[in-house]
Amino acid sequence: MDKQDIFVEVGQIEEQMGKAYEELGALKKKIIALLEENKHLMLENQQLRAVLQEKENEYIQRTSKEDVPSIGEGHDNLARLYNEGFHICNVYYGHLRTEGDCLFCLSFLNK
Repeated sequence: MDKQDIFVEVGQIEEQMGKAYEELGALKKKIIALLEENKHLMLENQQLRAVLQEKENEYIQRTSKEDVPSIGEGHDNLARLYNEGFHICNVYYGHLRTEGDCLFCLSFLNK
């Protein structure tokens, strides 16, 4: 190998190192962009979790404060009719109960 070949080979290695350096710089820029995006998404996720927690707390407070609907007048009237010996189920409504308790009526009352 003479001096000219060595000089050419060193030049080629220098070009390859320059290309590798450019690729490394581009890769570094992509990493920086990904890190920034990751940070942005982490902040957004944190904010969304805070909003979700707030909404869950509001829902829990609302549901705990809501009174269970009281049994209405209609239900009381049906219970009174049943206790007087009449069917209140959709199968025998209004008929006199002669054989004791009716499972249909009881299931209707217990709803």
